[in-house]
Amino acid sequence: MTTNNVLPLEKTEPEILLREKLQLTSKKIAPVWPLENFVAVNPYMGLSEMRFERAANLLSKIAGIEMTLPIQFYLDEIEKGKITKEDINVVRIKKGLNPIQNFKEYLAQLRVEIDNKFQYPELQTVSDVKSTLSQKDWNRFVLDRVSNWAGAYFDKGQAVWNTAKSKEPLFAAWKADASVDRTPKVMGLGGFNTWVNELPNDPIQAAQYALEQLNIPEDCTNLYLHCLLLRIGGWSAFSARIDWENELYGKEGGKLVEFLCILLCWEAGMLSCSQRPQMKGKWAEAIKILEELRQTEESTEKLKQKLLLQGAFDYAAQRRLIEQFESKKDSQKPRPQKTKIKAIFCIDVRSELYRRNLEMVAPEVETLGFAGFFAFPIKYVPIGHNQGNAQCPVLLPTGQVILEEMSEKDLQKQAIASRKLKRQVNSAWKSFKSGAISCFSFVSPIGLAYLPKLFTDSYGLSRPVPHPNYNGLDKKRFSNKRISLEVGQHDNEKVGIAIEDQIVMAKNALTAMSLTEGFSPLILIVGHGSSTVNNPHGTGLDCGACAGQTGEANAKVAVAVLNNKAVRKALVDHQIRIPESTVFIAAQHDTTTDEFELFNEDQIPVSHNSEVNELKQWLEEAGHYSRMERAKRMNITQNKNTDQQIINRSKDWAQVRPEWGLAGCSTFVVAPRNRTEGLDFGGRSFLHSYEWNKDKGFGVLELIMTAPMVVTSWINLQYYASTVDNKNYGSGNKTLHNIIGGVGVLEGYAGDLRTGLPWQSVHDGKIFQNEPLRLNVVIEAPIEEMNKILAKHCSVKQLCDNNWIHLLAMDTQGKVSHRYNGKLEWEEIAA
Repeated sequence: MTTNNVLPLEKTEPEILLREKLQLTSKKIAPVWPLENFVAVNPYMGLSEMRFERAANLLSKIAGIEMTLPIQFYLDEIEKGKITKEDINVVRIKKGLNPIQNFKEYLAQLRVEIDNKFQYPELQTVSDVKSTLSQKDWNRFVLDRVSNWAGAYFDKGQAVWNTAKSKEPLFAAWKADASVDRTPKVMGLGGFNTWVNELPNDPIQAAQYALEQLNIPEDCTNLYLHCLLLRIGGWSAFSARIDWENELYGKEGGKLVEFLCILLCWEAGMLSCSQRPQMKGKWAEAIKILEELRQTEESTEKLKQKLLLQGAFDYAAQRRLIEQFESKKDSQKPRPQKTKIKAIFCIDVRSELYRRNLEMVAPEVETLGFAGFFAFPIKYVPIGHNQGNAQCPVLLPTGQVILEEMSEKDLQKQAIASRKLKRQVNSAWKSFKSGAISCFSFVSPIGLAYLPKLFTDSYGLSRPVPHPNYNGLDKKRFSNKRISLEVGQHDNEKVGIAIEDQIVMAKNALTAMSLTEGFSPLILIVGHGSSTVNNPHGTGLDCGACAGQTGEANAKVAVAVLNNKAVRKALVDHQIRIPESTVFIAAQHDTTTDEFELFNEDQIPVSHNSEVNELKQWLEEAGHYSRMERAKRMNITQNKNTDQQIINRSKDWAQVRPEWGLAGCSTFVVAPRNRTEGLDFGGRSFLHSYEWNKDKGFGVLELIMTAPMVVTSWINLQYYASTVDNKNYGSGNKTLHNIIGGVGVLEGYAGDLRTGLPWQSVHDGKIFQNEPLRLNVVIEAPIEEMNKILAKHCSVKQLCDNNWIHLLAMDTQGKVSHRYNGKLEWEEIAA
């Protein structure tokens, strides 16, 4: 064995090759963000270079991961008439199969498949083999030891006593811990501590030694490594997120490579320290299965059937969508009245529902859709905080740092003091509750003081919970919070936005919004957030385009820039003339309660008072109708108390479904608003405003297809994966969640870090609220221009070519005219 002495500076060729293999395998794991900014991510991201069907076969073989629902689900959809014989035949023909002639016979055969228990042999790890031989669950043991250690290592201040050496590199910290951990010995793995202690300190050298002990064939290494990462997929994904962010800002990654080295050492250590003589023979048999799996890409018949049915399910939804646009095209009418107000909402599917209701009660209002950071990728520092949060899609690095402030200096000082006091009290209270002396003695006397709160919270009698944006501040007293664009310094960071940058950002934002003319007297910039309590995944209900924060800061920054007279004057040179009478107003839509808030009303000129008062009435009415619509989906009986019932859900600590979030998201439309206005997508469609004839050079189209289209596919596929396999890609039962390290949740007291969405976020107890549908992207733009963008961006082309999303083209008449078939080829859709 290589000793743990001082390592040579230069790597050997085998070490370099192994590092490359480890890095390549690590790229197959999608990142997961912590609870403080939990954003949707495509869990299949690292597999997009292969076709959807091939990825399903691979994941099924090596980790037992499902990418479809059981056959019975599709049979039920056929019985409901949602999937037709014609839908199935279209997919069969595309796959080179003969169309079905006898549909009853075909369905009977499918029912036989339901009871087919045959499972393709899965790749086995050392812990699998050891579990079989010893009748002990070594998989669970290794998972719990790794997860327990990782929770301590990555802890963000939740633990009072942290035993992990979190300042050490990942592998070094694990080695130090595993060298003294006596738990493996208690389980019967004698000598494991000594074996770990003698490992090389360099993680790559340790991994190389582990692979030699395991005797994994060279051409099977990548498959085996991928399997190990999927077995502890939660902490693998968390490590991948650290690498993602480091690389985004030009820093070195490598956390996931080190984590993979740890998993390899666990495997080799169990094999080397096993006391059972049959172990090596059984492991040799497992390696033979590994070699067979690598050589065979053929799917089981059952998986083929499920993938075909999933394809038919997707095609049927696409067919209905095309028919919906066809009905709109035939009945399309011009707007009845002149636009008094424009309102720019996030493209979020929950905005679709509210926008539709707002335009219904107020035809004078025209709504537009744009990514909810509004092209202002800022880092936002609230009052009383030293560090801020990113307020832009996680695909992008943050831009300028913006400080929150109060309109008056005295209020500013009071706000800072209030927030600092809140943090000090919370810290002291946490220390007291968790202290070794007080933790037992305080329960009875202090616990009684919680009875009134427990009673009021349980029966909906508590006061409304202030949004986290007001954390530590009284909302009434400190409601007039603002942002500062002034250039300066804060905590050794440059803050504010110089006027030259404001001009560029304003031009880019308005151009991307297709809002360079036709300005109305009032223009709302509407961010969105949510109101929930006792919800670890609460940030997942906020704005994904703002990195799991609310859109308040971005809306305020956009408004401050666009109302700046100097900026407006400079925009004239770019052929953008904003009338003096036009006023931008920042606002926020609460997606849980459908309440609306206008910010900084004191800065709105009195000349616009009548329009603002009228707007408030319309917003209130739109909120009511939106709540009525959401009530149906939540199975709430509509009556005079329905509005209050919806609002009460936002402060009910026992409510597992305060809102449906983005469940059901299955469509992304990129077109002028008149193409979708009046269409009811049921809160399941992203809507991005875009007019291609205003897009010179098609730079905006390129931006949309490489950013919002990718992000919406992330959201769609996260919901998809959490639906078809919640065990591996979801977070299980919400009522069993325990927060670990302040970064994520476990389901119960142990196990892997859970990724994805809780089961309650996709299923209402009776039916799926999120149907597993891959995203249909409808774009009104010339096909040749879309092809140029696909050809230029390989990763985007892979999403479309490999069936991860479905791309459709809309013509200038509003008809969905063509379907993308891959390799830059399109087929015309029959009338």
